[in-house]
Formats: sequence, C-alpha cells, structure tokens
Amino acid sequence: MTVDTETITDLIETEIPDAVAHVSMPRVHDHEEEDAHFGVVVVSPAFAGESLVDQHQRVYDAVGDHMTRSVHALEIKTYTPDAYAEHGDGRLTDDLRAAGLAPEE
Repeated sequence: MTVDTETITDLIETEIPDAVAHVSMPRVHDHEEEDAHFGVVVVSPAFAGESLVDQHQRVYDAVGDHMTRSVHALEIKTYTPDAYAEHGDGRLTDDLRAAGLAPEE
C-alpha cells in the first residue's frame, strides 16, 4: 500500500524550511497503487546556493522511510522562490503569496 499525496506534502513542508509543495500522482501501475509514481514540485528559499542534487536529497530526506517502504518513485522539481517565478508553471503562485514567499512584481 502506498502513502497518499497529502502525507507527502505534509512531510516535505514540515522538514524543509519555508517550503511550499505540490504533490501529484501522475502514474499508478496497478489497482492497489503499489507501484505509484509521485510528481513533486517544491519551492523553498532554503534551496538557495544548493546544487540540484542537494535540493533533491533534501526532498528524499523529508519523505524519509516512505521512500523504502511505500513510495515507488518521485519525479522532483525544486526551485527557490525567484527561480519558480521565472521558470515555474504558476500552479503554486497563490500558495507562495499566502506564505509570503512570492517575489515582488
């Protein structure tokens, strides 16, 4: 049995400082969701100055033991707030504004 998207969102937003996350389930391989793939978009000022590998490692660390027990795969996109404003898809803009993380326009 797999973990749900809300749980993954909560784990990420709790473990990564000032993070805003969106988690989706783009692929489910079987009816029991045992091979579920999750898509994760995470925006946090904590990513500033970190390599992409380090940013992704933070996400894996936040998901913790679920990565070895109940998550089959994560497709991860990470951004600082400024990078998201420039390159993101806009889906998290309202959440970033509410969190005080959206860059001034």
